[in-house]
Amino acid sequence: MTQTLTLRRPDDWHLHLRDGAMLAAVAPHSAGFGRAIIMPNLVPPVTTGAQAAAYRDRIRAALPPGAALDPQMVLYLTDTTDAADVVAAFRDGIIRAVKLYPAGATTNSASGVTDFDRVQPVLEAMAEAGVTLCVHGEVTDPSVDIFDREAVFIDTVLDPLRRRTPGLRVVMEHITTSQGVDYARAGGDNLGATITTHHLVINRNAILAGGIRPHYYCLPVAKRESHRLALREAATSGDARFFLGTDSAPHTDAAKLQPCGCAGCFTAPNTMSILAQVFEDEGAVDRLEAFTSLNGAAFYRMAPNADRITLTRRDTPAEYPTQITAGAETVTVFDPGFPLYWHLEDQ
Repeated sequence: MTQTLTLRRPDDWHLHLRDGAMLAAVAPHSAGFGRAIIMPNLVPPVTTGAQAAAYRDRIRAALPPGAALDPQMVLYLTDTTDAADVVAAFRDGIIRAVKLYPAGATTNSASGVTDFDRVQPVLEAMAEAGVTLCVHGEVTDPSVDIFDREAVFIDTVLDPLRRRTPGLRVVMEHITTSQGVDYARAGGDNLGATITTHHLVINRNAILAGGIRPHYYCLPVAKRESHRLALREAATSGDARFFLGTDSAPHTDAAKLQPCGCAGCFTAPNTMSILAQVFEDEGAVDRLEAFTSLNGAAFYRMAPNADRITLTRRDTPAEYPTQITAGAETVTVFDPGFPLYWHLEDQ
């Protein structure tokens, strides 16, 4: 029997669009979202208000006519970030947030923060102005096991940082652990957390059991099944602290399929169909709108999108491409490993 689900247009509060040929290829697949927090880890990174405004122009030029997407720009925090530029860019409506990458934590993070004392004045200025700090929450100490790096970051970096900077609004991006869920729940009104589509679907077995599957490799890396279940419970709970940030992160297949392959899952094309199935499986279809369309907007102090989308559950699965082209290269679309009966209707 056909079922329909009508939601306010969703937002993506963590999205990689890249630049150049890759931007042109992937931007149309996110065009149906209302707003998206755009990651600034280009090469070179987006570190000033002027650079953010120029990147926003390139994104808008890459979107198809009539696209709903309103890119929300983010500055890349470095040891030498100018606090005055951050505040001015925020007050002028150029940026929505600032991104903290610990140096070396993930793709294109070499310019990230190496000394938290040096960025403390910037964080204090952000707290006063109401600028959100988006955090990639992993330590980079090579002595810490990669599966423990999120939990250690919470204890040794994030919690002390928030205690030093009262009033700072923080989003824990792409949480992957039960510890992340617990900390977000206990963190108060100034703390939110995004959860990706792929971390609701895969655990570390998907990457490693029966052979290495590089298209499931991402950072933060997928964890144990118990952590995946904790994420599913949080996402489908309706709790306003949790909202969608796909972390859709396209890489060419050539960059993924090599001895030192890139981290990231490209989920933009089929995210809403996957999420509808996840929420149906959890008996929480009625809470999908909160996760995708309401909670993130409320945290960022923005009104929900006024328009709506429709998902229809049919007897035959929706069809999505397994790959897209970006210039002369291919990019593999995330495969959830199950059929997608929820179809996103043309809007």
